Amino acid sequence: MSIGNSPEDERPFEDPSEEAPFSIGRALRQARITAGLTVDDVSTATRVRITIIHAIESDDFAPCGGDVYARGHIRTLARAVRLDPGPLIEQYDATHGGRPAPTPAAPLFEAERIRPERRGPNWTAAMVAAIVAVVGFVGFTAFKGGDESGSKDAVAEGTTPAAGDTASPTPKTDKSADTPPEPSDSAIAAAPQDKVTVKVSATDGRSWISAKDHNGRLLFDGLLKQGDSKTFQDSEKVNLVLGDAGAIDLFVNGKKIDDNFQPGAVERLTYTKGDPQAG
Repeated sequence: MSIGNSPEDERPFEDPSEEAPFSIGRALRQARITAGLTVDDVSTATRVRITIIHAIESDDFAPCGGDVYARGHIRTLARAVRLDPGPLIEQYDATHGGRPAPTPAAPLFEAERIRPERRGPNWTAAMVAAIVAVVGFVGFTAFKGGDESGSKDAVAEGTTPAAGDTASPTPKTDKSADTPPEPSDSAIAAAPQDKVTVKVSATDGRSWISAKDHNGRLLFDGLLKQGDSKTFQDSEKVNLVLGDAGAIDLFVNGKKIDDNFQPGAVERLTYTKGDPQAG
């Protein structure tokens, strides 16, 4: 039995009456059991505490800390169990006084930025910068004067630059900065042969990632935002849990893993030195 799950938690959902009212908690619990997930699995994939998941599945939203956070938890849990969150949010709004006026999302989900303290002018740094500027100007003037003197001497001696000495611009190779290069054979060969190297990239969205080495030691446990990458390395194997596998691209020992992960799918994977292939 998984931690955080009561014995009756894994029993099939039973509706006491055919006309029982729609329940957000019962819908989430039934979808989780249908997906074959425990409360521990959902908590690991979403980072929502086990106590809050149990409370929501019992239609108790007080531990969420407010309507905004309750809606966020409902949406997160629904996606983790592969359920459309739209009807659940509508039901919540209907039973809790409607949706509030829109507020900026950034202050709710992003860490508060630390405002730098106002400081007085740094006179020492300003003085050093002024001295450096004066020294640089004097050096440039001296170098420029010597260069002009050499040019005048060359003209006085009647020398003229040859036509063949005219510098021509070097053609630049047209490279597209938008298209990243595919891993080459040399890049694959550069991967250490005595270790397993796994690179995780969030290309199609954000996903919660957990990575452990062969001893079970936690290498990383956190949210990977879209565009971010993490690389893990171990002498024997790397164990992964992907909260939203459909948003992830995997590279094992320098080669891309072409697995058709579905959006919102929770995947547990193990890779060794002999891969790429799922363990």
